[in-house]
Amino acid sequence: MRITHAIAAEDAGLTLGELAARLAGAAGAAAAARGGAWLDGRRVTDPNAPVPVGAMLTLRLPPPNGYAEVTLGEEDVAYEDPWLIVLHKRAGWYIGATPWDACGNVLAALRRYLAARDSAAPPLHLAHQLDRDTSGLLLVSKAPAANAALQAAFARGDVTKTYYCLCAGAPEWSTIDLRTGHGRSAGGRWRLYPLEAVGTELPGGGGRVREAHSTFCVAQLLRDAALVVATPHTGRTHQIRLHLAHLGHPLLGDVRYGGPASYAGQPLPGHLLHAAELRFRHPITGAMLALASPQPPLFAALLR
Repeated sequence: MRITHAIAAEDAGLTLGELAARLAGAAGAAAAARGGAWLDGRRVTDPNAPVPVGAMLTLRLPPPNGYAEVTLGEEDVAYEDPWLIVLHKRAGWYIGATPWDACGNVLAALRRYLAARDSAAPPLHLAHQLDRDTSGLLLVSKAPAANAALQAAFARGDVTKTYYCLCAGAPEWSTIDLRTGHGRSAGGRWRLYPLEAVGTELPGGGGRVREAHSTFCVAQLLRDAALVVATPHTGRTHQIRLHLAHLGHPLLGDVRYGGPASYAGQPLPGHLLHAAELRFRHPITGAMLALASPQPPLFAALLR
């Protein structure tokens, strides 16, 4: 929910938090405290900041399920050295700030965790992206010296990623390799395009169609579902989700792309996708790292 308000002369002398509370009560005060307030399009994170007359205030209130609360502990760290940290991200965690919340995400929680542990938090940079409901390995840089090499490794496809997917139906193939085009639709949503469209202009000036390449292998057949191991060779947004939906086997819980909202009578909180393995060469030392993240409890329960 979004509330807009032109700051008038009668608002002079109020703090951001006071004005937000006047406009939207406790929800407005919470939005101002958690970075959900924007002045003339710029995020303001200090609820005690005075409001400037003439500016446009936008309050972004949280969705109906409220704010996400992310707290990291030692058990959430899969690997760490002076340059890198790899986390066992949990399903339901945003990795970065949302328009309504700058606090309840992995990066903010990691800064709090490292600051409490080490008395200071280093500059953090996400090496790649995971959707909110995707669990598993998330690589974060702790040193600017590592960023360029990591970015180049991901761009060249030198980072090997393996995902576990619980998808709907029983695939007729045991292994399949899929190449398509990928980009935004005229409405702004991510979608697939024919492979021959790669390089053409997207509608609405959204850049060009890019190639998306994935390999899928069936690991276990379930009742009206399957555990599939996915290896994405490119890193397009929602690539695995779109490719499985294209193959007729959307992820369980992925209602956005046609997946069922429940399985075996159990409602699903989100799509069932797990970043299980990550293999890459260390950007500073050159050592080969091979990391793994165990299946989350919901995966294990459904597989049983």
